Amino acid sequence: MPRSATVNQELRERSRERILAAALETFAAKGYEAASISDITAAAGVSRGLVSYYFATKEQLAAELLDRWLDGISGLLSIQGTPDERLAGIIDGALMAAATTLPIQRLAITLMMQPTTHDVFARVEQAKSARLSLVEDAIRDVFAARGAADPAVEEMLLRATLEGVTVKLAIYRETFPLEAIRTRLYAGYDLPAPTAPLPVLSPAVSRLRAK
Repeated sequence: MPRSATVNQELRERSRERILAAALETFAAKGYEAASISDITAAAGVSRGLVSYYFATKEQLAAELLDRWLDGISGLLSIQGTPDERLAGIIDGALMAAATTLPIQRLAITLMMQPTTHDVFARVEQAKSARLSLVEDAIRDVFAARGAADPAVEEMLLRATLEGVTVKLAIYRETFPLEAIRTRLYAGYDLPAPTAPLPVLSPAVSRLRAK
């Protein structure tokens, strides 16, 4: 019996997801520039033709992964509560994302920072500009409600701080005291201390060292 249109669509979606998962794994292992379509094909266990059917170039693969990463940031829009509760939720959400999605975080960091790949990141970011502006405005609204003199600067500073934490966590995954950093962030913004730790690895160490 021929497969139904629904079954065919499900098979196509599974193939596409397998390719994206393999691309992320390969980019994480080799770096964006060193990874090849052949490497991704081998990791996905599919033909090169199938990869090319969904993604004509390596940049398109990276762009799709970054697109999902930026969509994840938009989850901050759903945080509810008082200004303090929302700020705490933004901090916790960013720290949890950094700790639990390191491969995509590393890819984003690499594309942002490397001169040869920055344009890839810039193009994806520009395509998502409207949605990212909503996130930025939501954070600025939190700081405005807390009485900040310049909510825009406070939003940029918070994002820069959290992105710096992500970079350090990506480098020092096994020695980064995430919970202690979280507590310090809360204190820096005069938020009540966290009542429970985040459910992620957070070693009690005094120095960052790569392992």
